[in-house]
Amino acid sequence: MNDPKRSEISELGEFGLIDRLTKNIKLKNKGSLVGVGDDAAVIDNRERLTLVSTDLLVEGIHFDISYTPLRHLGYKAAIVNFSDIYAMNGIPEQITVSLAISNRFSLEAIEEIYEGIYLACETYHVDLVGGDTSSSLSGLFISITVIGSAVEGEIIYRNTAKENDLICVSGDLGAAYMGLMVLEREKQVFKVNPDMQPDLEGMDYILERQLKPEARQDIGKILKGIGVKPTAMIDISDGLASDIRHICQGSKLGCQIFTEKLPVDAVTIRLAEEFQIDPYTVVMNGGEDYELLFTITQGDYDKIKEIIGISIIGHMTDESSGMNLLTKDGMSVALKAQGWDSLKNSGNSN
Repeated sequence: MNDPKRSEISELGEFGLIDRLTKNIKLKNKGSLVGVGDDAAVIDNRERLTLVSTDLLVEGIHFDISYTPLRHLGYKAAIVNFSDIYAMNGIPEQITVSLAISNRFSLEAIEEIYEGIYLACETYHVDLVGGDTSSSLSGLFISITVIGSAVEGEIIYRNTAKENDLICVSGDLGAAYMGLMVLEREKQVFKVNPDMQPDLEGMDYILERQLKPEARQDIGKILKGIGVKPTAMIDISDGLASDIRHICQGSKLGCQIFTEKLPVDAVTIRLAEEFQIDPYTVVMNGGEDYELLFTITQGDYDKIKEIIGISIIGHMTDESSGMNLLTKDGMSVALKAQGWDSLKNSGNSN
């Protein structure tokens, strides 16, 4: 934002800014009939059910500009919305983007954010079809609404798990949170001594998981390919403990999760130990993994047990049994949702 080439947004005005940011948009989906340029977008849902989700990202609450590249921020803002649609077994097709911008941000800075959004749209074949811009007196706000579709009968909800279903998760967990911890640590070091260079060697994976996550568009295709339809599904945005609670409470069931089955990357474990944090606390409560957490019938066990990148971590129980974590030494611990809650953690930047 201190670039000598800085262009003031006030020189363009709201409509000039919108024109500048959207002049090269090309629609990719057949259902996107009219995008930016009219009073409303026009979308043909082709007899499929329409899915809609919105996420609001607030500077100082959900992201920290001091260590978040603006292009990555735009990319992530789009991805977290796409993930919600994949968690319903749908396909994201269009987004609208609304920004509230303070005068700290130059035109070049806002273009960087949009370049990240466009990259996400290009990667996931999603159309940007509208939005809004406004001024802000307190930093940057990014609100994205995603519109997706799914075939009736194929949508997967979070409240439809059954007792004895197996609990599965894609990928590994906890890396995004450790990426945040490292970035916060290096920020504090920089505050004390601005001449110090950040120590980020060997941390590419966890930093990417925090700054530029990906949505798991592949999982639905993999499961469909082996003839498995989850009985319930949710994406892991607030932490495994919080998100399995959503499935349990919605389905009126309990659960048993085994710590030894939880998928954790070696770098995540090493850094958790370096920060003197139990790695499984990070896995259960870290959040922002954007992996898919889902349940399947026991009859599908043989189909899924050999699939690389999917872990069976427990099973659903009756509601009276509660939600429990079974440790390696055989202790059963009641699950407590300590993951991210923006209204309770308003002093943090997760």
